[in-house]
Amino acid sequence: MRVVVDGPSNLGLRPPVPGAVPGCYKLAGALRDQGFVRRIGAEDGGCVTPPRYNHRGWKPGDGVFNAAGMATYTGKLADRVGSFLAEDKFVVLLGGECSNLLGPALALRRRGRYGVVYIDGHSDFRTVDNSPYVGAAGGEALALVTGRGQADLTDLEGLGPYVQDRDAVLLGIRTDDAYAADVEKAGIPCWPALKIADDPAAAAAGTLQHLDGLDGFWVHLDVDILDAKVMPAVDSPDPGGIDHVQLQHLLRPLLASPKCVGIDIGIFDPDLDPDGVYAAELTDTLVAALS
Repeated sequence: MRVVVDGPSNLGLRPPVPGAVPGCYKLAGALRDQGFVRRIGAEDGGCVTPPRYNHRGWKPGDGVFNAAGMATYTGKLADRVGSFLAEDKFVVLLGGECSNLLGPALALRRRGRYGVVYIDGHSDFRTVDNSPYVGAAGGEALALVTGRGQADLTDLEGLGPYVQDRDAVLLGIRTDDAYAADVEKAGIPCWPALKIADDPAAAAAGTLQHLDGLDGFWVHLDVDILDAKVMPAVDSPDPGGIDHVQLQHLLRPLLASPKCVGIDIGIFDPDLDPDGVYAAELTDTLVAALS
């Protein structure tokens, strides 16, 4: 049985313009308006409401902004996701942004040894060791779940790292990703978007082979893996991504695996999609991938 949970957190993104808040917290509503829950035959798991977004007063060197709220929210999200996993339900978490992964990662770490398939146009591997400063956790989420960063986010309940480097796979980055060398040094397998575009099924098969032997795995999907021409409604649209059909072919075998326990979907920003065109296309792709 599938269950859809809303996790509308925008805590880990920079303001799109001064004084504004990132619109990705509206993702769940936009997909629900397209009939997403009904179309995938899921039950409604409710909404885990995040704390207020607050970027005021933050300056470089202060660490991750909204960290205290994010830590509290991670625990609440882990509790909700974990309750459904305990009932053997497949969880679809509608974000939100990439730091939402901390919740499922903590929930799964409580249960055993699980992997993560990190599908994203960016590596999100920024740390104080490879950048002048950190701040937006959405650009640091893979680093955080693998234990790189401040302890109030990476070691909740003394369980960090939530995912071992060897149990993570990165799919979809562009060829000019600033932290690709650090990902490689960590031993995390990576399929860039251009390689996935050539053969999505091969990337999925390689991922499943790498994660074989674990208790299970979670899929994280940042929709900016899609090329900017087909998905401009994200905070950092980039060329060199994949198209909707390729994304379907990548996701379908991953989500069909009996070891896959859930997926979170994030970064789509309905504020950048006033006519709902991109929400409709994204929903069609997700429904097809989950079919």
